[in-house]
Amino acid sequence: MREVPANILESISIDCVIFGFDGQGLKILLIRRKYEPSEGAWALPGGFIKRDENLDDAAKRILKDLTGAHDIYMEQVHAFGAVNRYPLRRVITISYYALVKPEHFSLIAGADADRVDWFSVKEMPELPFDHHSILEYALQKLRYKVRSQPVGFELLPKKFSLTELQSLYEAILGEELDKRNFRKKILKMKLLVDLKEKQQSVAHRAATLYQFDSKNYAIMQEKGVVFDL
Repeated sequence: MREVPANILESISIDCVIFGFDGQGLKILLIRRKYEPSEGAWALPGGFIKRDENLDDAAKRILKDLTGAHDIYMEQVHAFGAVNRYPLRRVITISYYALVKPEHFSLIAGADADRVDWFSVKEMPELPFDHHSILEYALQKLRYKVRSQPVGFELLPKKFSLTELQSLYEAILGEELDKRNFRKKILKMKLLVDLKEKQQSVAHRAATLYQFDSKNYAIMQEKGVVFDL
């Protein structure tokens, strides 16, 4: 266990569930803990807040220290405060989830870890403390969110095919979607810009590429039109 700086509150922590998508499946970013408790275990990245920062700023700092990522989609999820959730003392943690494009960032282990890596949400290692519950809570919130707001586009490259978009939704929701119905729904909302471009260097038939229309989505919100998938 390493010494905690004087400007750190040891009773309130932040834990981040960082989601990524590699075109095939949903990924979770984990760190391997360098110190006790649970030294050597893979865990959610997190840390204690500083005395002079609010919760959102603490979450952004922790995420940036780990991945170098900033100005990304992040949302507070839930507070976890079971009496014995942390073995050394009473610690309440505030969980956040973030959506990042893995190829855009160079991973940094950070002070409390000796390794950092992506894991498939379907093949997670054993997690310490209550991190599995934190992960499941964040995943359920993300599943609800992608059906009611277009946050899933945060995980896609700037240009994508309808197949890639459907694969993303299937990876998040954990279920297969009917191809015809999915495309009908998404195209009907007029949130995609047809770039009049095709995929390059693919073994299969090149698909049309699209881009998310954030301006039209803002107009939809002003008119009270609901995003619903």
